[in-house]
Amino acid sequence: MKNIVGKFDVVVIGAGHAGCEAALACARLGCKTAVFTLDLASIANMPCNPRIGGTSKGHLVREIDALGGEMGKIADKAFVQSRMLNKSKGPAVHSLRAQMDKNLYQQLMRQVLVAQPGIEIKQGEIVEVMQQDGKVTGVKTSTGETCNCKCVIMTTGTYLKARIIIGDVSHNEGPDGLPAANGLTANLKELGIKILRFKTGTPARLNGKSIDYSKMQEQKGDEKIYPFSFENEDGIFPELPSMSCWLTYTAPETHKIIRDNLHRSPMYSGAIDGVGARYCPSIEDKIVRFPDRPAHQIFVEPMGRSTDQMYLQGMSSSLPEEVQTEMIRSLPGLDHVEIIKTGYAIEYDCIDATQLHLSLESKGIEGLFSAGQFNGSSGYEEAAAQGLVAGINSARKIKGQAPLVIKRSEGYIGVLIDDLVTKGTNEPYRIMTSRAEYRLLLRQDNADMRLTKIGYDIGLISEERYKKFAEKKETIKNEIARLTSKIVSPNEAVQGFLAKHNSTAIKTGIRLADLLKRPEIVYNELKEIDGEMPTINEFVQEQIDIEIKYEGYIKRQIIEAEKVLKLENKKLPKEIDYIAIKGMRIEARQKLNDIRPESVGQASRISGVSPADISVLLIFMEQYGRRFSK
Repeated sequence: MKNIVGKFDVVVIGAGHAGCEAALACARLGCKTAVFTLDLASIANMPCNPRIGGTSKGHLVREIDALGGEMGKIADKAFVQSRMLNKSKGPAVHSLRAQMDKNLYQQLMRQVLVAQPGIEIKQGEIVEVMQQDGKVTGVKTSTGETCNCKCVIMTTGTYLKARIIIGDVSHNEGPDGLPAANGLTANLKELGIKILRFKTGTPARLNGKSIDYSKMQEQKGDEKIYPFSFENEDGIFPELPSMSCWLTYTAPETHKIIRDNLHRSPMYSGAIDGVGARYCPSIEDKIVRFPDRPAHQIFVEPMGRSTDQMYLQGMSSSLPEEVQTEMIRSLPGLDHVEIIKTGYAIEYDCIDATQLHLSLESKGIEGLFSAGQFNGSSGYEEAAAQGLVAGINSARKIKGQAPLVIKRSEGYIGVLIDDLVTKGTNEPYRIMTSRAEYRLLLRQDNADMRLTKIGYDIGLISEERYKKFAEKKETIKNEIARLTSKIVSPNEAVQGFLAKHNSTAIKTGIRLADLLKRPEIVYNELKEIDGEMPTINEFVQEQIDIEIKYEGYIKRQIIEAEKVLKLENKKLPKEIDYIAIKGMRIEARQKLNDIRPESVGQASRISGVSPADISVLLIFMEQYGRRFSK
C-alpha cells in the first residue's frame, strides 16, 4: 500500500532560484504547493558568485519584478554593492548589477517562502515522477513516500547526478558540499525524456584578512542606487556602506603554472564528460584559448557583511588543490592568501529543452513543467525567470486557463525561453543583449511598461501596485504630449541655455521635444527654460528622455515586431505530418517534426529551417486550411 503523505495541486522539485519563484507564483495564484529540497541549506543558495544582475541579466530581474516575482525585492534588501553597467553606452544595454550578501539573501528568501500561505517546504529526495496515461499524478521520495499532485515543476539546478571534480579527485556531491540527487535521472529516461550532461565551475573562496588590497585596484559601487524592484522607486534603501570589490590580474607566472599542469586538469585529461559554458570559461580554458593574452582580469568580491570570505571571480578551476594554491598566490595581492575553499568543476544532468512547449510544459507528459538549469540554462536570473513562468503556467493549467507565453518582442524572458525551446542548446545557455532582436524596446527602465499589465491580469500584481503603475504610465504619456506641443522662442534665456550645453542656437521657435532629442540635453535640464515642468521622480524622467530621444528607432522596431507578430499568430496544427510536406528540405522536415513548433514564427527560428522552407510551409498551410474548411 502506498504511503501517501500529502495531496497538492503542484509539487516543485528543488528550491533554488527557479524553485522559489515557481512555488511562490503557484501559491500566490491559489494553488496548494509543496517544495521538495534535498537540504534546507540549498534554498535560494548562491553556490557561485553571490551577485544578481549584470548585462542583460539585470533586464531579467526587472522583468521578473514587473510580472510579480520576488528576486528583485530580495536583492534590493540584501545587496552590499550596486553598479549600473554600460552607462557610457545607449539605454538598451544599461544593466543593473548588485553584489549580494549571500547569507542574507538566502535568509530573506526562506522567510518569504515560509510566510507564504499555500506553501509547504519538505526535505527529501524525489526519485520518481508518477504518471498515468501520459499525465502527472504525483511524485515518490527515496523513502517510498508519495505525494499526489496535478502538476510537477522540475527545478533541480545542478544537483541531478551531480559530480564534483578537483584534479583527479571526484565524488557525487552537489554544489557547496550539499547532497546530490542521484535517483531521478533513471526515472526521467524511462518517461522518454532526453537527458544531457553539462558542466559548470566555481572559483576558490579566500580569507579576506589575508589579502593585500594595496596591490589591487579598488572597485567601488555607485553612490546613486538604482533599485531592481519597481516597488522601490520611491523607497529608502538600507543606509549601510557599500562594500568594495577589488581588481587584480594574472601574471606570466600564473600562466606558466597553469600550462605546466594542464595534463592534470580534468578538462583536458578526459575526466570531465559534461559540456561547459562558453561565456564563463575556467582559467585553464582562458589560457589555452587566448595564448597571446598577457593577463586576465580577476575580481576579488565580498560574500557578505557578516563574513571575511571573498570570491575570486574569473578564476574558476578544477586543477588539483596544490596547483590552485600556487596559481592563486601568483596574483598581485594574493601572495600569502589563505584559501578557505578550493575551486571545483561540477557535472550534472539536464534536459534538451526542445522537448518543451513555450509554456515550459513537457510535450510528452501533461502536467510536467521544468525551469532553470534543468532546462540547460546557466545563471540565477535565467533560472528565476523560467521558474516564474513555469509556476504561472502550472497554476493556469490547473485552473483551465491558457498558458502565458512572453513574446520575444515583449521581454528578455521571451527571448530566453524561445531560444531554449526552439533552438535548444548544446552548452549552458546564458542570456545576452545580442540575443534580442528588439533591444531598444526591451530596456530595463521600461520593463514595468511592458509587463506589469500582464502580471496584473494574471493575478500576481496587487490592485494598489497596479494603480500606482497606471498613474506613472499616464504621467509619462501626458508629459511627452506636453513637451511635443510646447514651443519655446529663440529668446535670450533659451539661447543662453543652448550655449551652456554646447548645443546649436535656434533661429525660430522649437518644440521642447525636439530640443530633448539633442544628445547633449537631458530632460531634467529643461527646467531652466521650462517653467511648467511638473515634479516627477527621476525614473519617470529617464523614460520620458529615452522615449523622446529614440522615438524614430523605437517606432521602427515596433513596426518590425508587428511584422513578425503576424507569423507568431499563424498557429500550426498539432497533427501536421511535416515529413510528408513536399518541396521542403529533408533537414527542415526532420527538425520541424522533432520540435513541433506552435506557430510559423517559432518554426522560422529553428536551426536548419530556411526562409525557403518557411515559404513552402506557408503554402502548405494555405492548402491545409482550404482542405479543412470544406
